[in-house]
Amino acid sequence: MGCQLNENDSEKLCGMLEKMGYDKTEDTKQADIVLFNTCCVRENAEDKLFGKLGELKKIKEEKGIIIAIGGCMMQEKHITDKIKESYPFVDILFGTHTLHRFPEDLYQALQEKRKQEDIIDIDGEIHEGLPIKRESSIKASVTIMNGCNNFCSYCIVPYVRGRERSRKPRAIIEEVKELAKQGYQEITLLGQNVNSYLRVEKEKQIPFEEYEGVNSFATLLRAINKIEGIQRIRFVSPHPKDFTDDVIQAIADCEKVCKLIHLPLQSGNTKVLKEMNRKYTKEQYLNLVEKMKNKIPNLTLSTDIIVGFPGETEEEFKDTLDVVEKVKFEQVYMFIYSRRIGTPGDKMENQIPEEIKHQRFNRLKALVESQIEENNQKYIGTTQKVLVEGESKNNSKMLTGRTDSNKVVIFEGPKEWIGTMQDLKIVSEHMWYLKGEK
Repeated sequence: MGCQLNENDSEKLCGMLEKMGYDKTEDTKQADIVLFNTCCVRENAEDKLFGKLGELKKIKEEKGIIIAIGGCMMQEKHITDKIKESYPFVDILFGTHTLHRFPEDLYQALQEKRKQEDIIDIDGEIHEGLPIKRESSIKASVTIMNGCNNFCSYCIVPYVRGRERSRKPRAIIEEVKELAKQGYQEITLLGQNVNSYLRVEKEKQIPFEEYEGVNSFATLLRAINKIEGIQRIRFVSPHPKDFTDDVIQAIADCEKVCKLIHLPLQSGNTKVLKEMNRKYTKEQYLNLVEKMKNKIPNLTLSTDIIVGFPGETEEEFKDTLDVVEKVKFEQVYMFIYSRRIGTPGDKMENQIPEEIKHQRFNRLKALVESQIEENNQKYIGTTQKVLVEGESKNNSKMLTGRTDSNKVVIFEGPKEWIGTMQDLKIVSEHMWYLKGEK
């Protein structure tokens, strides 16, 4: 459950389990162990977990399976207390800072037949060399840093992932080089705030060893751009306040770095942004977009937006619509504000009624969808480089892939194209995908 960092952690957990002799199954009735890697950014992830645990109770009684829960939700005491009280049949609880100890926790649970709780509140170290079982053989994610120092007032992440810690440049470069040797075409660099990579180390004068000239996020992009075999580089998520000129220039200069940049907005109103502790204004955001468009040819943008933050007025919400109208994002990830226990936002008065939140969400959705239709038109008749990812989920006779701007393209072609880059002419648009042909 959760973000791409969670997915990367899940691949490590799968790698560790395979090393222990387990095989993966999607059928809980076949399973000897069921492992949940949780997210606590929104309430629906919590509801999903508790629903799944309820379903497993009978299987646990019949088969005696091991049930383990890890990830961000386990760093919240009220959640672990609820699990221990309402779901006492859960065997293992482990947090974001003790993921590397999961095989040990599982061994103890099996050997000693008693519950294991392995959660620490202090920031964990970054552990290199964990086995990893990747979902794809074409695209891979590489974590470059853990934690966050921004403390946006709606967000629980700094409390459950800890403070910013950057991986050593050498470890990242060597991991990407190894992925290139294995035939991976696309790399996504992950972090809660990727463009502050190595910032804390510099500010606190924590020694780190430069490797291939890497001493910042901009120089990391340039170093990975030189690695042979890698065709595309993406990154998530940056913070607008840390989008420095050297990073913008590196994106412009590096031909492998995708020109779709994810630039989270959250709100288009300066007052709401201040309440959110985002540290930029509406005008600063729009100026940054303008600067990036002037410096980076063929730039496209995606964003995150939260609707219904406490105290948001109708006029303030209209500022968000105004920014969306002006920027014309390629993709917008829209969220209805969800209260998180332990965050400043949860304690704020003037919580917006659910009905108003949903009305505003629907208005934003309608605007975004009208723009997607308009944006899609510019692709028709153009030739796009498409990384072929596999068969289409809805039609096994068709292949699917993505453009530099992350648009899904469906097309006919031989299976041998999977894992290669193909030049395809875009012949039609269908809202959520484009149709191409050779």
